[in-house]
Amino acid sequence: MKTISTDKSHDGIQGVYVDRSELCGCDMTFAVFVPPQAAEGKRPVLWYLSGLTCTHANVMDKGEYRRLAAELGLIIVCPDTSPRGDHVPDEPDNWQFGKGAGFYVDATEPPFSANYRMYSYITDELPRLIASEFPTDMDRQGIFGHSMGGHGAITTALKNPDRFGSCSAFAPISHPSVSGWSKPAFRKYLGPDEKTWRAYDACSLIEDGHLFSEFFVDQGTADSFLEDGLRPNELRQACEAAGIPLKLRMQEGYGHSYFFISTFMGDHLRWHAEKLEK
Repeated sequence: MKTISTDKSHDGIQGVYVDRSELCGCDMTFAVFVPPQAAEGKRPVLWYLSGLTCTHANVMDKGEYRRLAAELGLIIVCPDTSPRGDHVPDEPDNWQFGKGAGFYVDATEPPFSANYRMYSYITDELPRLIASEFPTDMDRQGIFGHSMGGHGAITTALKNPDRFGSCSAFAPISHPSVSGWSKPAFRKYLGPDEKTWRAYDACSLIEDGHLFSEFFVDQGTADSFLEDGLRPNELRQACEAAGIPLKLRMQEGYGHSYFFISTFMGDHLRWHAEKLEK
């Protein structure tokens, strides 16, 4: 692991690091905030998965999480959203696919299957690195994210309920196998058999019997992607049918950007901290 930068913030350390990923076949950059309490012992870790077109830097620069994370003693890990490099297959003119749009799946279709293994990267390879290099209490992990990252957070929690003690999301893509935003990407990454897509679709996973203790979702009512891309009511219906508690807040007048995310970031951090302390 190579350190790109470290900066003191709210008596903690905000770092940016790069490490070679065998799964993704490239160097992967990620950010980690370590709160001051880590000097006294291991701290809970909260994973933040970013959305389409983003890198680790979007939430690090605009998410406004450090002050409260330092107060609550939370380590925040911000991975990238896809593999990077000139050799990584991409569609440069398509912001909904390729670099910046890994959708947190393990691609099965060539040529993308050689690099786009983001699900295994964030659930296996990167956690092993984080556990070895940072003072994390890996028995207390939470996960959250925005948009494509909200999709990644919820599906990852549903498939790993014994690992994650909490899960929340900002404007998640709730039903990606039918969403106009994600359906074309799923076909390219996972192939034409839509039954295989269910493993990366929150609503489908819940329908297929996957459970989680509780979800917390914030969604802006002025989000221009609300109806076709995000579909929060379909997540609500799936959770109600399965008996999964869902705290879904429709935030009046808010859109899809980091102005929305940063406004409610504190609520999410406090919610995760409370869950992870139990």
